[in-house]
Amino acid sequence: MSHFRLSIALLLPLSFLLATADASSDSVITCQGQVHRLACDSGVISVLTAQFGRSDPQTCSEGRPAEQLRNTNCSLDGTQDLVKRRCDGKKVCEVNYDDVQTSDPCVGTFKYLQTNYTCLPAIHLVLCEDSQTLLHCAEGQVISVYGADYGRRDGTTCSHKRPDSQIQNVDCWAPTSKVAQSCNGKNSCSVRAANSEFGDPCYGTYKYLEASYVCHYPV
Repeated sequence: MSHFRLSIALLLPLSFLLATADASSDSVITCQGQVHRLACDSGVISVLTAQFGRSDPQTCSEGRPAEQLRNTNCSLDGTQDLVKRRCDGKKVCEVNYDDVQTSDPCVGTFKYLQTNYTCLPAIHLVLCEDSQTLLHCAEGQVISVYGADYGRRDGTTCSHKRPDSQIQNVDCWAPTSKVAQSCNGKNSCSVRAANSEFGDPCYGTYKYLEASYVCHYPV
């Protein structure tokens, strides 16, 4: 399906988050045709850079003829924005080859996806459809939402006792700024995962809300 082309509103300045994060970053390189996977043991993903194409003749070159490695000035525009939309604010994120190659920047060249990212120390939550929870911070602190989306990205999350027909569509999600609008600046905030709140990006699919936020003292 076509995703809602909405940008996740980073209503908390990214500089604030990065100031509290480990300065180190990770780099993942995935050869063309493979699944690109980012993960944080703690905190959530913040994509720094992402490039799909080829910038050197050595990476992902094993078993490839020279003509597929010769073009080292090959880059697909918009890759970083796409990976950020899909992965920012998640603990784990997978990007398929078909998600990235919206067009071919260099026909005949064997390409790869390279992403540099860091893990921000945010609180991550997943809320199954028709469930409710409370976002809360310690006394004196307030909520700042980093990102949120509603839908389904995999077949395992919120799948208990659900028929296959309700969890098969894993390409169903839409970024939402409603959690930030409701909760930012508050010490606690009730959130409900429901179509009535966020719309229905895929009728018949059992969905969930995925969100991340930090607590900080008001500036």
